[in-house]
Amino acid sequence: MAKFNFTNAVSRVLGKMITRKNPDDALAGAAEGGLEKTLGVWDLIILGVGAIIGSGIFAIVGIAAAGSPDGSSPGAGPALAVSMVIAAIACVFSALCYCEFATMIPVAGGAYTYTFATLGEFAAWIVGWILMLEYAIGFIAVACAWTNHFIQFMQGFSAFLPAWLVNPPVWLVNDCRSAIHYCNTHGLDAQTAIPHVMGIPISLNLPAIIMIALITAILVKGTKDSAKMAGLMVAVKLGVIALFVLAGLFYIKPENWTPFAPNGFEGIFMGAFIIFFAYIGFDALATAAEECKNPQKDLPIGILGSLVVTTVVYVLVALVLTGMQPTSGVAIPDGLFKAPMAYAMTVVHQNWFAGLISIGSLAGLTSVLLVMHMAATRVLYAMSRDNFLPHIFLKIHPKFSTPHILTITVGIVGILGTLILDLNVAASLCNFGTFTSFIIVCVAILILRKTEPNRERPFKVPFCPWLPIMGIVCCGGLMVFSMVVAKGEAAVLSTELFIVWVIMGALIYGSYGYKKNRKAEEALIENKETIKNDEITAGIK
Repeated sequence: MAKFNFTNAVSRVLGKMITRKNPDDALAGAAEGGLEKTLGVWDLIILGVGAIIGSGIFAIVGIAAAGSPDGSSPGAGPALAVSMVIAAIACVFSALCYCEFATMIPVAGGAYTYTFATLGEFAAWIVGWILMLEYAIGFIAVACAWTNHFIQFMQGFSAFLPAWLVNPPVWLVNDCRSAIHYCNTHGLDAQTAIPHVMGIPISLNLPAIIMIALITAILVKGTKDSAKMAGLMVAVKLGVIALFVLAGLFYIKPENWTPFAPNGFEGIFMGAFIIFFAYIGFDALATAAEECKNPQKDLPIGILGSLVVTTVVYVLVALVLTGMQPTSGVAIPDGLFKAPMAYAMTVVHQNWFAGLISIGSLAGLTSVLLVMHMAATRVLYAMSRDNFLPHIFLKIHPKFSTPHILTITVGIVGILGTLILDLNVAASLCNFGTFTSFIIVCVAILILRKTEPNRERPFKVPFCPWLPIMGIVCCGGLMVFSMVVAKGEAAVLSTELFIVWVIMGALIYGSYGYKKNRKAEEALIENKETIKNDEITAGIK
């Protein structure tokens, strides 16, 4: 009986964990995948703008400017425009890396697929797991923001609608934690305001749940139809934002821009971290590369084009909003945190305009929900193809050519998430996931430039390795800075949950993903041996 050698066993396991997937194998797998190629360059730009311009500009911008309601993070004040430029610069470095990868390996999965080709199996699983944090949790955060704006919109019809619809019970429009917090801050008794079953408070975000169900149904039907819907939503929200900027110019008070940076660099950089949530979305385009008609040409235009458009829009909105509404030195109203643009218009007695902005907000948030849902599904699809998840998720709908089982699964996860996560915690968690994936993509570019320098690259990151290194420094710096500066229950909870999430991912890989991949390898070897034996037998005959 052979003696067990612990060192050799550990070496074999570690060797498997860093096994890389050849990009050519990824391309071959994509060719057999069955996802329909329906997206052109304008579809990509629309999806990119649709994903980026949403909850960040319609909800998070108030928190980034004035600071969090519980005082856990300082606000940037009028310097929010500077925070947005800093966040955009951090995105550009990573966006260039995404462009190189997306044109070189145009398959589903985005950062997950790129990591598998450079850092190996274990790192790819962790990145895929973190991408779920970015897209799925971000999906939940946007759904919560959608509810806030829906309520704001309905309140504009208080003279025509019944009171229970305009001001629904707190337990029907909030997660449990937010509902209890609302009761405590508004002098309500949570024991009576929220129904309890066996002593457990029951609260559900009903508008968010309904919207997630509708988005899931649309995505099951098809990617092309989803892009058409996103196009309509993008047109509506860009029109509303343009009207807000043009009308708001007449109500700007220059004194509101003084002091420009009330909390100094601390507020500016914390604002950049918070508003970074508003830039999430351009990377989602990379996850849909497999469904592009001409990914080598169209993806760089879609990724960089959507980033430029949204940055210009964000800076204009930040300047107008902070010029209309003081963001420091005064008591910040609740409306500025939940629906800042609409609230600013009500302050200047333009309620009809606030209603239009609410419509644009709902359109914007709907398009973000659609793209984030699609991105989460495509990442999971790639992970299933690589044996990290059950192969049942690879099933394609016979009529719509979409991964319908995965799409419905992500929808169910989103609905469950609205029951336990609020907007602030979900947004911070989403940021942690995004920063981590951006850093890894920049690292992966540096590695692949060394390991496969001769591979065809339709798009190349200029000034490599300096720009990828700048991406690592910017994203890593903002993430560490937020952990040091932010305080309060929501900030601490999001940091702890991120650490727990990564540990959970490692445990799932060890207990399921690693074993599943080893079985797949054994099956592949057996299949090759069977084919070889059949060829030998055929030759003898």
